[in-house]
Amino acid sequence: MMIFLLLVYLAALFLLIRFKLVPANLFWKTSPLIWLLILNIALFIPMGWGAPSGPVLVARHSVQIVPDVAGEVVDVPVAANKPLKAGDVLFRIDEAPFRAQVDALDAQFKFAELRREQMGQLQAHDAGRLFDVQQRESEVKQLKAQLTAAQWNLDKTVVRAPADGYVTNVALRKGARVANLPLSPVMAFIDTSETIVATEIPQIYARYIEPDQKVELTFKLHPGHIFTAKVDTVLQAVSTGQIKPSGFAVAPSEVTSAPFVVRLKLDDDELAKQLPAGATGEAAIFTDHVKVAHVIRRVMLRMTAILNYIDPF
Repeated sequence: MMIFLLLVYLAALFLLIRFKLVPANLFWKTSPLIWLLILNIALFIPMGWGAPSGPVLVARHSVQIVPDVAGEVVDVPVAANKPLKAGDVLFRIDEAPFRAQVDALDAQFKFAELRREQMGQLQAHDAGRLFDVQQRESEVKQLKAQLTAAQWNLDKTVVRAPADGYVTNVALRKGARVANLPLSPVMAFIDTSETIVATEIPQIYARYIEPDQKVELTFKLHPGHIFTAKVDTVLQAVSTGQIKPSGFAVAPSEVTSAPFVVRLKLDDDELAKQLPAGATGEAAIFTDHVKVAHVIRRVMLRMTAILNYIDPF
């Protein structure tokens, strides 16, 4: 935009000199430099405060699917990138050993209940000891707890979607053996119940950003289009300012001015649902300061939207 305004000034200056409306002296020859200085001081530097702009990224929560039980996979009914509802089956693990454990514990539990009843009857007729009754009650409770745990393991042989979304890069196949280890996920599940749209704003331009301020965006995925949003929140921490617990003294590191992340809420909910994770673009936030610069920022954003037809970066 600065180059465009400079070219407009040069064209106007050429015409003024050509028709001898202004003299071709040293002042007018150096006036483009003065014009650039005025543009920077009066427009473009304040525009960074009043209408800051930055790159936009669309992100979604990713859940690493790790089964709660280990075993052989017998069925993988899902396909990559196909919409799923919460509770849909992702894959099944062979339930035979878990079913056998449930049946064995169920038989022991029923027998323990029977023995408890018998001991209770004997104790009621003064033919048995209270201690034996209490011991049988303890056995029943222990077996009931073990049976509950075994039934839980059996239920977990069917791995289900934790939310609405889809799985991507499905490499799991029937016959594979999976383990319940945190470092061995077998699927990546993309949660589509929430769309995260965020932009990075340099720290020097973030001073006037507040929630509910108007935002305009353009995405590479939709060249030539401008969308509207509002500021949701300015994230109050970045990794460079995070102190992590350790057993060492403070280790000085290079201090850099990392940009702040501003989370946005799109006005079009349907658009938010359709945007794929990883979609990028440009956003402009319109604060309550330097409003005269808002027009220039809007023009610049629309120029970026048009250039998205040919600019892949």
